[in-house]
Amino acid sequence: MFYEPSKRNHGLPHGPLKAIVAPRPIGWISSLAADGTANLAPYSFFNLVSEAPDVVAFSSDGRKHSVENIEATGEFVCNLATLSLLEQVNLTSKPIAPHESEFELAGLERAPSRLVKPPRVAASPCALECVWTETIEVKARGGVPSGNFLVFGEVVGIHIDDSFIENGLLRTALLQPLARLGYFDYSWVAEAKSLPRPR
Repeated sequence: MFYEPSKRNHGLPHGPLKAIVAPRPIGWISSLAADGTANLAPYSFFNLVSEAPDVVAFSSDGRKHSVENIEATGEFVCNLATLSLLEQVNLTSKPIAPHESEFELAGLERAPSRLVKPPRVAASPCALECVWTETIEVKARGGVPSGNFLVFGEVVGIHIDDSFIENGLLRTALLQPLARLGYFDYSWVAEAKSLPRPR
């Protein structure tokens, strides 16, 4: 089959693009509102985008609470979403009022960060403390604004549960990080194969 995304002429019940661009890591973003409310939301348009400086980015469909909070405070945390936390990750995607906290909604304990104010998810084995650097509104052809906002942050502190380190290496397969596929589907890393680059 062939279809043009702008025409939505795929003839399927749901668009398949996100099932093609998969798996996508999940940025489980915690932030603080101006009134101190802790916000927590999963974003599947997320990734590490550079090293030295270490920068992550996530994209939000609209100016959701995370975007507003991060721009107001200049800080956020990326908590690693794992298989053991799947139900809580999914629950924190529920839209709730700005004065309510997804930590309470999902029954998640907070842990203090060291260099930024937003809390971490205590049960998450890894977390990236970030300082906001910029937000860019994604544009369509011809410079048309899309209403999607790409948020960048420099990683200034990293938390790792030492029990997942073996022989000096952080073992991703032991962490079982979650990823999004298309539709309502999730996947996770359960095994890994090492293959050195050719010289």
